Amino acid sequence: MVAGIDIYLSPDDLSACRAADGPTSEMNCIQADAIIAVSGGDTDARTDEAIGLYRAGWAETLIFSGAARDTTGPSNAEVMRSRAIAAGVPAGSIEVEEFSRTTRENAQNTTSILTRRNIQSVIVVTSEYHQRRTSLEMQRWFGEAINVRSHPVAQDNQWDGLWWTRFSGWQLAVAELIKIGEIYAQQR
Repeated sequence: MVAGIDIYLSPDDLSACRAADGPTSEMNCIQADAIIAVSGGDTDARTDEAIGLYRAGWAETLIFSGAARDTTGPSNAEVMRSRAIAAGVPAGSIEVEEFSRTTRENAQNTTSILTRRNIQSVIVVTSEYHQRRTSLEMQRWFGEAINVRSHPVAQDNQWDGLWWTRFSGWQLAVAELIKIGEIYAQQR
């Protein structure tokens, strides 16, 4: 059961590729137009994974999405942008969406960026436990016109190979499964 939950929650469309080596001509291993990283959970791990994919040539555009919990400071997306610039990513290669407070809003609010930049394929980066739901929301809002591939962060400070040994891991897993069920229920 644990393995099934883990596999279900964390699809990785780049698993057959050597992500660190960059894209190839194989079907699921070709370059995307953009990499979208959503904030929440371990935002630094998500940001760093997106930066690593960018450096390996997986896309020429990074999109960071997420509001700040504390509205007196910068948005999570802006913090992610600053981290990417500090890591050497050119500012012109980065787009930010600073108003999303939920996964659904991440999808809704990045749609305008994709349309404006004529983006037709994306790689979505988030934590393993959050990957399935994020991809479902993105596919739902982007429609058939945009190819959505998943690539979760391998480990973060909330989720690792022993998530099932901790109450907090089960909380995350069950909450995600319920929210995924709600997505499917709304599609009927």
